[in-house]
Amino acid sequence: MGFRYFTQHAAEKLRISGYVRNLRDGRVEAFACGTPEQLAQFRAQLERGPRFASVREVLEQEAAPDERFGAGFAITRED
Repeated sequence: MGFRYFTQHAAEKLRISGYVRNLRDGRVEAFACGTPEQLAQFRAQLERGPRFASVREVLEQEAAPDERFGAGFAITRED
């Protein structure tokens, strides 16, 4: 399973809204909206990653809510 699909599945199980996308430099970016507990569980899942993945680090920063991603969790493309 690819990392974006793993991320989408983890977010949907936790009822988190937002998106995940590949960046041109090879990194993966996720924007997630949820409770502090949901986000902590989500981060733990991302740090583990899917089977056979090699996750080097998960960086986290606060962001303003974006109403475009208020319902559901999507895989998007980099702008």
